[in-house]
Amino acid sequence: MNIQEMMKQAQQMQERLQKQMAELKVEGNAGGGMVSVVVNGAKQIQSLKIDPEVVSKDDVEMLQDLIVAAINDAQRKADDQMAQSMGGMMGGLKLPGM
Repeated sequence: MNIQEMMKQAQQMQERLQKQMAELKVEGNAGGGMVSVVVNGAKQIQSLKIDPEVVSKDDVEMLQDLIVAAINDAQRKADDQMAQSMGGMMGGLKLPGM
């Protein structure tokens, strides 16, 4: 395999990965589902849902913590799924020195 073929393969893989990132939707939750967040593969927030029962002006800090936890959960899941996708794509590619 020459270097041009390898570069072409790498570019095709990058394009597929970018498309997968844009299409991937992952949901993260916190507080037993009281707060849920959907992110795409690029970790951009697509939606945020908050159960009205968790909204209290007396405990804003808890709501903030739940939102952060749900976002972190969704981003971790997106990372995991993208890593699995990349592992599948890289399976057939042999890089020199690896």
